[in-house]
Amino acid sequence: MVTPPGETVLVKKYRALILPAVVLGLLLIAIAIVYWIEPAKSLPGFFPGQDAHSTHHHFKHGIAAFLVGLAVLAFAWFQTGGPKPARK
Repeated sequence: MVTPPGETVLVKKYRALILPAVVLGLLLIAIAIVYWIEPAKSLPGFFPGQDAHSTHHHFKHGIAAFLVGLAVLAFAWFQTGGPKPARK
């Protein structure tokens, strides 16, 4: 999209997504903590990586959930700002 000189384009903010994004981000961080603390046999059955006879922890699953949770919280944070002109 090309903007004519002197014209300002505002970046669209989706304020209705802030609360769901914060809730989802915190939920993903909580899931990461569960992956780090509980062995695979103690994970809930609907968690990927649950194994009834395994005693190891799923650190990589926890890292992935944690990073995605942080990304979702960053998205929510960027949506809280006021309207800013788009970069040219």
